[in-house]
Amino acid sequence: MNNLPQISIVAPLYNEAETFPHLVERLNALMDSMSLTIEIVLIDDGSRDATPTLMRQLALLDARYHCVFLSRNHGHQLALSAGIASARATEALFVIDGDLQDPPELLPDFYREMQQGYDVVYAVRRKRKENVFKKGAYFLFYRLLKSISYVDIPLDSGDFALISRRVADVLIKMPEESRYLRGMRSWVGFQQKGFEYERDERLAGESKYSLKMLFALAYNGIFNFSEFPIKFMTRTGAVAIVISLIYFIITVIKKLFFTEVIEGFTALLFVIILFSGVQLLALGIIGEYVLRIFFQAKNRPLFIVKEEIVNSEYVKADAV
Repeated sequence: MNNLPQISIVAPLYNEAETFPHLVERLNALMDSMSLTIEIVLIDDGSRDATPTLMRQLALLDARYHCVFLSRNHGHQLALSAGIASARATEALFVIDGDLQDPPELLPDFYREMQQGYDVVYAVRRKRKENVFKKGAYFLFYRLLKSISYVDIPLDSGDFALISRRVADVLIKMPEESRYLRGMRSWVGFQQKGFEYERDERLAGESKYSLKMLFALAYNGIFNFSEFPIKFMTRTGAVAIVISLIYFIITVIKKLFFTEVIEGFTALLFVIILFSGVQLLALGIIGEYVLRIFFQAKNRPLFIVKEEIVNSEYVKADAV
């Protein structure tokens, strides 16, 4: 391919050997059905199964596949960032998950919406095919984040989106170490539109997002795009002071006018535990911000590319 592609489809992969043949089959069918010039950017996020081998074999045989291999497992958000940084599309990037829960066949619909003048067409999940606990947790989290964020982050929208070249260029320039791409995408601005779809179940294997990783992603969303935690502690401190003053005034009045002072080990223990808990919570919230500053101040590369195959040839890879 001498000419640069119009569209890059970006998909991070981590231990997706079972899904890989189905992904390739559907992507090939999609490319064959469209008149646009398309490249597929696959990112291996330090897989421990046969995924890297399958990617190499495919990329060396089919020049439409552009494969990026990270030096280790950097996590979903950084793997996506690596794909966005590597994509060569001149018009737009189509960001999907490699587990096929995001149907690549929706690209023509997203592209038609973009042709109406939008820079971002993001997917809105109409219905989830997950257990009740996860559905409830996602539902509550998105609404909590929207209510406290200083950026208008759409409800029930993940990373699945078609973004214009200029939006992708802005995202590449954003150096956040603790990345929350859907929030960054909203922060960029420009004209954006939601597209409702029904998310598919995983075709094979298990979700690579553990409960710990989901919490880490949620923390990045809250602490990177909201001032609420700090302001909440300020308000909590103010309320605690007011309660303390009221308690003190009541005690003084009882002593002066009723010769009766509130006594008891239980009351004292309650007050100590309450205010100790408030202080520890405040320290924890401050710690979350300090931790992000600490990692950002190191100024390390966001990810390290071990090798890359473009146009069926190996190219020199550099850390980004």
